[in-house]
Amino acid sequence: MRPYIQELARVAGDTFISCYPNAGLPNPMSDTGFDETPEVTSRLLREFADQGLVNIVGGCCGTTPEHIGAIHQAVAPLGPRALSAGVFYREAA
Repeated sequence: MRPYIQELARVAGDTFISCYPNAGLPNPMSDTGFDETPEVTSRLLREFADQGLVNIVGGCCGTTPEHIGAIHQAVAPLGPRALSAGVFYREAA
Protein backbone atom coordinates (compact mmCIF):
# COMPACT_ATOMS: atom_id res chain seq x y z
CA MET A 1 0.00 0.00 0.00
CA ARG A 2 2.89 2.37 0.76
CA PRO A 3 3.92 3.07 -2.87
CA TYR A 4 0.33 3.98 -3.79
CA ILE A 5 -0.10 6.29 -0.80
CA GLN A 6 3.26 7.90 -1.60
CA GLU A 7 2.21 8.53 -5.19
CA LEU A 8 -1.13 9.97 -4.12
CA ALA A 9 0.62 12.29 -1.68
CA ARG A 10 2.99 13.38 -4.44
CA VAL A 11 0.38 14.19 -7.08
CA ALA A 12 -2.54 15.25 -4.90
CA GLY A 13 -0.86 17.96 -2.87
CA ASP A 14 -4.06 19.96 -2.40
CA THR A 15 -6.27 17.01 -1.44
CA PHE A 16 -6.81 15.19 1.84
CA ILE A 17 -5.69 11.55 1.72
CA SER A 18 -7.30 8.84 3.81
CA CYS A 19 -5.92 5.38 4.49
CA TYR A 20 -8.13 2.62 5.89
CA PRO A 21 -6.18 -0.65 5.55
CA ASN A 22 -7.28 -4.15 6.41
CA ALA A 23 -5.57 -5.86 9.33
CA GLY A 24 -3.36 -7.79 6.91
CA LEU A 25 -4.39 -10.48 4.49
CA PRO A 26 -7.43 -12.65 5.21
CA ASN A 27 -6.68 -15.76 7.26
CA PRO A 28 -9.62 -18.01 8.19
CA MET A 29 -7.46 -19.66 10.88
CA SER A 30 -7.11 -16.37 12.82
CA ASP A 31 -9.58 -15.39 15.55
CA THR A 32 -10.42 -12.14 13.76
CA GLY A 33 -10.02 -13.53 10.23
CA PHE A 34 -6.84 -11.44 9.76
CA ASP A 35 -3.32 -11.80 11.14
CA GLU A 36 -2.17 -8.24 11.74
CA THR A 37 -2.09 -7.17 15.37
CA PRO A 38 -3.04 -3.69 16.58
CA GLU A 39 0.67 -2.99 17.16
CA VAL A 40 1.59 -3.78 13.55
CA THR A 41 -1.28 -1.84 11.98
CA SER A 42 -0.72 1.21 14.18
CA ARG A 43 3.04 1.19 13.53
CA LEU A 44 2.52 1.17 9.77
CA LEU A 45 -0.06 3.96 9.86
CA ARG A 46 2.17 6.01 12.17
CA GLU A 47 4.95 5.73 9.56
CA PHE A 48 2.56 7.03 6.88
CA ALA A 49 1.48 9.92 9.09
CA ASP A 50 5.03 10.70 10.21
CA GLN A 51 6.13 10.91 6.56
CA GLY A 52 3.31 13.37 5.81
CA LEU A 53 1.47 10.98 3.50
CA VAL A 54 -2.03 10.90 5.06
CA ASN A 55 -4.61 13.15 6.68
CA ILE A 56 -7.17 10.60 7.82
CA VAL A 57 -6.49 7.07 9.07
CA GLY A 58 -8.65 4.23 10.26
CA GLY A 59 -9.21 0.55 9.79
CA CYS A 60 -11.23 -1.69 7.52
CA CYS A 61 -11.68 -5.45 7.45
CA GLY A 62 -10.21 -7.29 10.41
CA THR A 63 -9.54 -4.22 12.51
CA THR A 64 -10.95 -4.33 16.01
CA PRO A 65 -11.60 -1.63 18.61
CA GLU A 66 -8.10 -2.46 19.88
CA HIS A 67 -6.66 -1.69 16.43
CA ILE A 68 -8.45 1.65 16.28
CA GLY A 69 -7.29 2.57 19.80
CA ALA A 70 -3.69 1.71 18.93
CA ILE A 71 -3.91 3.70 15.70
CA HIS A 72 -5.24 6.71 17.62
CA GLN A 73 -2.44 6.53 20.18
CA ALA A 74 0.18 6.17 17.43
CA VAL A 75 -0.88 9.11 15.26
CA ALA A 76 -2.42 11.54 17.78
CA PRO A 77 0.90 13.25 18.61
CA LEU A 78 1.65 13.91 14.93
CA GLY A 79 0.50 16.93 12.96
CA PRO A 80 -1.73 16.62 9.91
CA ARG A 81 -0.35 16.34 6.39
CA ALA A 82 0.15 19.81 4.97
CA LEU A 83 -1.75 20.67 1.82
CA SER A 84 -0.21 22.71 -0.98
CA ALA A 85 -2.61 24.82 -3.02
CA GLY A 86 -2.35 25.09 -6.77
CA VAL A 87 -0.34 21.96 -7.49
CA PHE A 88 -1.73 21.30 -10.98
CA TYR A 89 -3.31 24.58 -11.91
CA ARG A 90 -2.78 28.29 -11.82
CA GLU A 91 -5.47 30.54 -10.56
CA ALA A 92 -6.69 33.07 -13.09
CA ALA A 93 -5.23 36.53 -12.69
